[in-house]
Amino acid sequence: MTTSFITNVALVDDHTLVRKGLVALVNGLPGYQVVLEASNGKEFTVALHDAPRVDIAIVDLNMPVMDGYTTIKWIVRNTAGIKPIALTFDASENAVIRTVREGARGFLLKTVEPAQFKLALDQVRDTGYCSEDPGMRPLQNSDALLTSYERRRAKILSALTERELRIIRYICAPEEYTYEAIANLMNVQFSTIDTHRRNLFERFGIKSKAGMVIFAYQWGIVKVDTA
Repeated sequence: MTTSFITNVALVDDHTLVRKGLVALVNGLPGYQVVLEASNGKEFTVALHDAPRVDIAIVDLNMPVMDGYTTIKWIVRNTAGIKPIALTFDASENAVIRTVREGARGFLLKTVEPAQFKLALDQVRDTGYCSEDPGMRPLQNSDALLTSYERRRAKILSALTERELRIIRYICAPEEYTYEAIANLMNVQFSTIDTHRRNLFERFGIKSKAGMVIFAYQWGIVKVDTA
């Protein structure tokens, strides 16, 4: 395999044993190689200046000096083409939502099986996103090109009403509105919001509020703040 077909990976994790294990795992996968290691986000930002091209950055969320959330946000705002994947033991909904808001393309637990890890890398490389949540699994086949994404996005947007779009954006707002608060903001009954929520979940295979946030960012209903 020639260099042009290699996906370059950066690993950012303060636990040396974990990081070295990931290095061995990534370098053992066909088509991938680790070109940068760092023990925290600050070290990563400095090392990136002299590193080869990085395509995917796997970032631990809990690190000293500069944590993973801040690092992912920095990657999105300051680099072109690097796709960040969050890596953590924290499976909470808040962690998932926060990483997606910062611009993560995927969310992996450190307990993930090697086969799932490879699938995640392949999905981010080929489609731009990955997750075990269906809302962050845009296209699973090898034909998942940008034009396919655009066609599916147009279909999804055309299927959403203005009220549904407004509800989704309130759900994703940094203020973290409850469904009751959204009902008040829209001057409707809570039951109306709950009915729309259940319909959206059923139609798009969404299972949680975190899944809704992922869905919204994936399909451009809400944009990552790069300012």
